[in-house]
Amino acid sequence: MKTFIPNLITSLNLVFGFLSIIATIHESYILAAVLVVIAMLADGMDGRVARYFKVSSEFGKELDSLCDLVSFGVAPALLAYSYLLKDMGYAGAAVGAAFAVCGALRLARFNVNVGIVKGYFMGLPIPAAGCVVATFVMLGIKPPAWMFLVFVAIFAYLMVSTIKYPDFKGKGEKIRLIPAIVSLIMAGGILWFSVQAIIFVIFFAYAVFGILNTAFGLFDA
Repeated sequence: MKTFIPNLITSLNLVFGFLSIIATIHESYILAAVLVVIAMLADGMDGRVARYFKVSSEFGKELDSLCDLVSFGVAPALLAYSYLLKDMGYAGAAVGAAFAVCGALRLARFNVNVGIVKGYFMGLPIPAAGCVVATFVMLGIKPPAWMFLVFVAIFAYLMVSTIKYPDFKGKGEKIRLIPAIVSLIMAGGILWFSVQAIIFVIFFAYAVFGILNTAFGLFDA
């Protein structure tokens, strides 16, 4: 029974991702985006519940990755394509597919390196990448299609990059002051124009912070 509970929560992640896909098919884009964010909440709970009941297992980890691919790889990619990327024809389809593939690669690399890479995430975690795309759609903003294509492509790349993202567990990658300040200023600037962008800003600022923090780390003695 104890093992069943965290696996059920993990499965809810997949259920919400699947419902997001259905919402996208029906062109209910805001609902589809909200469901991706809800899937992220379920994704954040399963590991904690498993550790609480002391039932963490390899099965649970593999199930988590499979669910993440659907909820934060396929669902956001399809949402992005249906929302704007379709206007770019084959290029839009290619970028949408690339986002899903990069998400799969990110998860596979994480699973292989789980015992090697500690204290930070190598590449932007797929839940963050998926939620950046979803929460942008949630804002209802429609920039030029080519600009959105570049936006999605950048976050696809960040997942498979070697940029180090802190896991905020008190050890590992150093959190540098200047990147943190710049990221907060950028977040504040976005919120100045639209308070409704607060959920988007959380994920976007984290993505930007990782880039700046890694760049500044190159100059550390």
